[in-house]
Amino acid sequence: MPPRITLHPPLLNSATPWATTAAELAALYATPYTGAVTTRTCLLHGFPHNPRFHQHTLFSSSSLNTYGYSPHPLTFYLSTIASLVTPPQKKPFIISITGSPAEVAECITAIVTFAKLHHLELWAEINLSCPNIHGKPPPAYTIEGLTEYLSLLPAEPEIKLGIKTPPYTYQGQYEALLSVLTVFPTTLAFVTAVNTLGSCLHLSSPPSLEVGKRVWQPTLSSEAGTGVGGLGGEAVHWLALGNVDTIRRALNRAGLQDVVVIGVGGVSDREGWLRMLGVGAGAVGVGTALGREGGKVFRRILEGEKAREGEEEGEGRGEPDGVYVET
Repeated sequence: MPPRITLHPPLLNSATPWATTAAELAALYATPYTGAVTTRTCLLHGFPHNPRFHQHTLFSSSSLNTYGYSPHPLTFYLSTIASLVTPPQKKPFIISITGSPAEVAECITAIVTFAKLHHLELWAEINLSCPNIHGKPPPAYTIEGLTEYLSLLPAEPEIKLGIKTPPYTYQGQYEALLSVLTVFPTTLAFVTAVNTLGSCLHLSSPPSLEVGKRVWQPTLSSEAGTGVGGLGGEAVHWLALGNVDTIRRALNRAGLQDVVVIGVGGVSDREGWLRMLGVGAGAVGVGTALGREGGKVFRRILEGEKAREGEEEGEGRGEPDGVYVET
């Protein structure tokens, strides 16, 4: 088994649109209230971002997005990280990657080579769970999809590797995950659970009445033209909590106690953070709350209500409710 990973503190950002640019990564690296920085999910050669289809909206304490992946290629994140780190490195960077199995393997080789050359602590999180790629369901839902990726990874990686899973909703999905992980017991150091919940739709206020019936419009656009996307934030918190608890118990039963579960989903305060840790998360990721509040959310999660007094400046305000189109 790979050595068990630890983060101090056990809090970090998840792979979100708010970890896309060099400035965003610099702010995340500078905060003392996280134990690692996760980049937005990237491809080997970048993703064809189209603001007509790739959007997000924040509402109440939740979010919906129709994004694909980062427009920046892997090389952008490697060079950005190298420019941010002055020895000694304060915390690891987790580079979120995806693509075909062969492309992911190539990404990992590039990350390992770069980490050695620049003496950096880099981990890789393989995103097998994005619900927004039209015609490409998340590979982590099936034994075949998971096996196709893990079979190309090194049995004993030179860096910490993990996978990001989608929200599972029935026992057979957990069984599929564990059946594959037990075949590759030394490959993964962590499992990040969960990504956004697909097949969700947010509707705007009715613009008109038609024969006495309200006519509702999708709030967002999307590649498929439906406005259906991935739901995050408070609306998925209890499902995410159940996933973390179930995966942690299953890993323990399978003898994979050293594989850490990073819990993600609807954590925006200290109570949510403690709930995730209480069901077995080794660290907790924050996405929607980062988009809403900016970097100050990490301090508030760690310190609770006392963090509201004299909040540090320069941590970002986040975004209010509304629809945002990334350009």
